[in-house]
Amino acid sequence: MTAPRFTIVIPMLNEAETVPHLLGGCVAAADPLGPYEICVTNDGSTDDTDAALRAFRDAHPQANLTILTHPKPAGQSAAVHSAVRAARAPVIGMLDGDGQNPPEELPKLLEVLLDGPETLGLVAGQRVKRDDPPAKRIASKAANALRKAMLKDGTRDTGCGLKAFRRDAFLALPYFNHMHRYLPALFQRDGWQVAHVDVAHKPRVAGASKYTNLGRAIVGAWDLLGVAWLIKRKRVVTPSEVRVDRGEAR
Repeated sequence: MTAPRFTIVIPMLNEAETVPHLLGGCVAAADPLGPYEICVTNDGSTDDTDAALRAFRDAHPQANLTILTHPKPAGQSAAVHSAVRAARAPVIGMLDGDGQNPPEELPKLLEVLLDGPETLGLVAGQRVKRDDPPAKRIASKAANALRKAMLKDGTRDTGCGLKAFRRDAFLALPYFNHMHRYLPALFQRDGWQVAHVDVAHKPRVAGASKYTNLGRAIVGAWDLLGVAWLIKRKRVVTPSEVRVDRGEAR
């Protein structure tokens, strides 16, 4: 197999019904951009997600689909981390497994990163006309405002699952549960530039949300304090500043 130019990473938990349409959209979006692969983490699903993924792989070998399986649900950040570690490309395109992030938006983010300067580490999608229930939109808007004020990460919508980033830079970040919500601040902490791209958003047509507003608020408060602490103790020398000059073997 030709080495992939980029890897599409998708975390999934009980999303069997979204698999054919979502992964089909990823293939259609990725084909024009060159060699690619898809890495999906099945995060301990109890429905037919595994069977749906394997059926799609059998029917679409050109997707170069790798399936990672967690024995039990470990959370979205763990699912993303497993898939990124398994990825073989230097650039990652990420989207949620619930079908609300349109895969046709991925090329907009990937092209910015692939054509951008070496100092650009992350391209973050920003949802326009978010298609969620009013209570969820209001709670998210309040959480984003608080996070933006505390972390000063310049990001309007850090909860958007559509992102593109450098694999090595991501794996160098401090890992913790729910870290996927704070990627702009964490990339900036390590000295990387962050770009933003407006993207569309779709309603959920199958499955059920894995979060509640109350549950997200409780864990979010602790996470926000932790990330603020990390930023105050940012790296003295960031990975992007290190010059490596290897000698030749004699």
